[in-house]
Amino acid sequence: MKLLENLQVIDLKLDAWHGEKNGLLGETTALEGQLETERGSIAAKQAEMSEVEQGKRELEENLAAETDNIARSEVRLKDIKTQKEYQAVSKEISAAKKITAELEEQVLQKISRMDELRSEIEAMEANLKLLEENISSRKTEILDKIEKLEESIHADVAERDSMIKGIQPALLSRYTKLRERRQGLAVVEAKNGSCLGCNMNLPPQVYNNLFSTENLITCPHCQRMLFLRRQDDDIQ
Repeated sequence: MKLLENLQVIDLKLDAWHGEKNGLLGETTALEGQLETERGSIAAKQAEMSEVEQGKRELEENLAAETDNIARSEVRLKDIKTQKEYQAVSKEISAAKKITAELEEQVLQKISRMDELRSEIEAMEANLKLLEENISSRKTEILDKIEKLEESIHADVAERDSMIKGIQPALLSRYTKLRERRQGLAVVEAKNGSCLGCNMNLPPQVYNNLFSTENLITCPHCQRMLFLRRQDDDIQ
């Protein structure tokens, strides 16, 4: 049982190391996600900028066409002989000037929006640069921690491999299955007549047998392997 107790100490340490390592890897993934989100936001603003610029170009083309129409109509106006035709062309010019004024206002709105977007993109890119620097620094810290964890894991795995050589294969298999079913705890202390794995009272005979035999004794409730912690135990 002493070997199994020691084996479980190592396995619990390994569980903790792997859990911490997975947590750090998860943090790295989350940090990368932050960067991707920020980059995506910038890309969306840049796409809007392209759309606004395209709209501005189209408005300017329409504005140029209307301005040309007005110029041609004003030239025609000088050669018109009848009052009726003069009034019709004048009406066309007035309508075209109204359209021109509306187009000019829309162009100004596009320019204003482009200025806003330019400022927003500059601010977002500055924030992204700062975020990249901070995340790069944090990822360096994380990688250092992971490297140290892997060293601890490697050392404990080596110790575990050496330890299991002294455990009977059938007993090791039973221990492994118990750990899988019992949240990593296959070997637990019995104290004051109770199993500290499930906190259930043990039958008196089962508990008493722990004092008089070295044979494997299990909890009848949770099936975990039981041991007594004696004063001379050096298990931590």
